[in-house]
Amino acid sequence: MQSKAGTVEAYLESLPSDRRAALEAVREVILKNLDGEYEEGMQYGMIGYYVPHRVFPPGYHCDPRQPLPFASLASQKNYMSVYLMGVYGDTDARKWFEDAWAKAGKKLDMGKSCVRFKKVEDLALDVLGAVIKRMPAKKYVAQYQATLGAMGKGKGRPAKAEAATEKPAAKKAAKKAPAAKKAPAKKAGARGSAG
Repeated sequence: MQSKAGTVEAYLESLPSDRRAALEAVREVILKNLDGEYEEGMQYGMIGYYVPHRVFPPGYHCDPRQPLPFASLASQKNYMSVYLMGVYGDTDARKWFEDAWAKAGKKLDMGKSCVRFKKVEDLALDVLGAVIKRMPAKKYVAQYQATLGAMGKGKGRPAKAEAATEKPAAKKAAKKAPAAKKAPAKKAGARGSAG
């Protein structure tokens, strides 16, 4: 569920007290281990941690006006989640993360980048802090660009100053040439046979 809150504080205030306490605990771990080049703010309706345009001018390839997402925190309908884009795009980081989580004795409920949890006790907070610390912004940007290059998407596009206000012109459908008419098939032996 995306929030319409404009600030991290407003987002946290909008949550029930148990979820607010859980996300505040996770947020504290993230902020304690986050490289100084990252920034915190609202992104995609969640608490986001991202590489700002001053550090990585091209921004996020899916929407260059957005800074490059690194991690996010969210309260969903049936669970809370931590999104770890650095783990998603790096198979070595993912393996390290999964192994460290298992060694911590916690059950990992994870999608491609999303770690789902119902209460903060479900998390291996020390592992979460370590994976954040292991990925400074410069390393994350290099990994992101390598992933884009491997996908044939280049190194991102520069951010646009402002969104286009006009709709692009509609493409005209190409006109098809009418199908050539076929001559009716001739029946065998239809022409009078002299025989």
